[in-house]
Amino acid sequence: MTPITKVDDLKALYGEPVSAAIKKVVYEITPLVRTWLGKSRFCILSTVGPEGTDGSPRGDQGPVVTELDKHTLLMPDWRGNNRLDTLLNIVRDGRISLACLVPGSVTVLRINGTAVVTADQGLRDRFAHNGKTPTTVIVISIAEIFTQCGRAPLRSDLWGADQTEGLPTVGDLLAEASNFEEGGKDYDAAWMARAKETLW
Repeated sequence: MTPITKVDDLKALYGEPVSAAIKKVVYEITPLVRTWLGKSRFCILSTVGPEGTDGSPRGDQGPVVTELDKHTLLMPDWRGNNRLDTLLNIVRDGRISLACLVPGSVTVLRINGTAVVTADQGLRDRFAHNGKTPTTVIVISIAEIFTQCGRAPLRSDLWGADQTEGLPTVGDLLAEASNFEEGGKDYDAAWMARAKETLW
């Protein structure tokens, strides 16, 4: 295997991007982007830090991000496993990317920019839910927004038939990773009830 190490060699294999791929980029929240984000309850938030990269799934009962102004988005950091991979990366290197999804759509809306983490009470209060607020809020400064080609969701039949038969559970994977010190059927049996109690 010979890796490609030169930009010109890579570009020679693919050619120039089509005109639409260049013209589709916007640099702030437009009316149509606002409509699209209003329906997106799930995204993958990608960050980078000294230990490497991280891709974190993020979801909410309503839109996964909220507009502060046309150049800024807010994302509450609700309960998780307290590894803090994403937040630690943002504190040390603010570069972020979001891939926002809407169930049933093959469109992926990509947002690139920078972010900071804040415990500002006023921003946390914006997301109050059943008397609870997120511990912190991620404030995202938009650099660019554009749609991703829909071929990957189409190729993978992302929203097609249920393909979970025979899929290992979280308990199975945890048991394997921990040399069977943790996880298994008891973990799986207790997890859903625990998750429902700690969503916010």
